[in-house]
Amino acid sequence: MRPLGATIKIYSAGPLGFSEAGRAFHETHIVAELQRLGHDVLDPWKLTDAAKIAAVMSLPYGQERREQWSRLNMEIGRTNAEAIDACDVVLAVLDGVDIDSGTAAEIGYAYARGKRILGYRGDFRLSADNEGAIVNLQVEYFIRSSGGEIIHNISELADALLRLPAHLR
Repeated sequence: MRPLGATIKIYSAGPLGFSEAGRAFHETHIVAELQRLGHDVLDPWKLTDAAKIAAVMSLPYGQERREQWSRLNMEIGRTNAEAIDACDVVLAVLDGVDIDSGTAAEIGYAYARGKRILGYRGDFRLSADNEGAIVNLQVEYFIRSSGGEIIHNISELADALLRLPAHLR
């Protein structure tokens, strides 16, 4: 069991930053709870300068915009991979009928790098390959094999973090 008050670096994976409602939930519930618990949050939605994204989005549709997005996409991907490398734990939002492909990729990368992964699925819709799983079986395998688990309420987060393996103390 992790001692109360032990600070860990947590990468917050998930698609919530793509929408206004998702960003609000991400910031006021997920990030706020992790910070309230005293942990350092590596938030991919804050790692890239918003002005860079705004500059690309302000370009008219066409070749220059595609080229700028291509360059920025590589920067964002590299920055996120570096943040996963620097974290102790990944907390992945698993909501949706199918898990977001970027989140699934981050889960796989984190697992390959030996990171612990917690899943959060507050969505009550069915999303598994069969009745023996909660989500995609490969994603669930990576989460559970990393020493993590899947929670269904943000209120369960503190206890789930306490159950992580002792070497993360």
